[in-house]
Amino acid sequence: MQAASAPRHSVAAITIALSAAPAFAHPGEHHAAASFALGFLHPVVGWDHLLAMLAVGLWAAQQPRRIAWLMPLAFPAMMALGAAAGVHGAVLPWMEIGIAASVAVLGLLIAFAVRMPMAAGAAIIGLFGLMHGYAHGIEAPAGGAMLGYGAGFIAATAILHLIGLLAGSWATRQAEGRMLRGSGALLASAGVSLLAFI
Repeated sequence: MQAASAPRHSVAAITIALSAAPAFAHPGEHHAAASFALGFLHPVVGWDHLLAMLAVGLWAAQQPRRIAWLMPLAFPAMMALGAAAGVHGAVLPWMEIGIAASVAVLGLLIAFAVRMPMAAGAAIIGLFGLMHGYAHGIEAPAGGAMLGYGAGFIAATAILHLIGLLAGSWATRQAEGRMLRGSGALLASAGVSLLAFI
């Protein structure tokens, strides 16, 4: 009985945590000055960024090896482009919806262990990276070390991707990958919760 209730408790805990106002680290949370430390923290303090970046690594772990390392590279590359666009005043409509949807979509891709051709997988990852990067860009403080700020959130993103990739690689070997697919289902539920609170 306790084992059956554990997944329900996990989903409930994630839903409650995501309902808090600080779940989105986007417009309205400007910092005094840009720095590497603030850039590094930005992807970590928002549930939407954190879950999506871990999910990229988890999904990459389900891909063939030649594709697995491309995804964690494509995301930060497009993220840097999106951040530059945000800093320079470009407008990206429905950014919050896109970011929340990235968690839900990546969760579903993991849950169903979807494998895609390299170009298609990179395109999906790149689009999500662009949205997350744009959010970082419009949140960039007006003064300070902008390059340091950018380097900070790229470094944090790379670390989160690596954690997801390593965890996913381990989980694919457990119970024929059911643990990893279950994690994808939880991520998809979290993404739906994020969408509901936009």
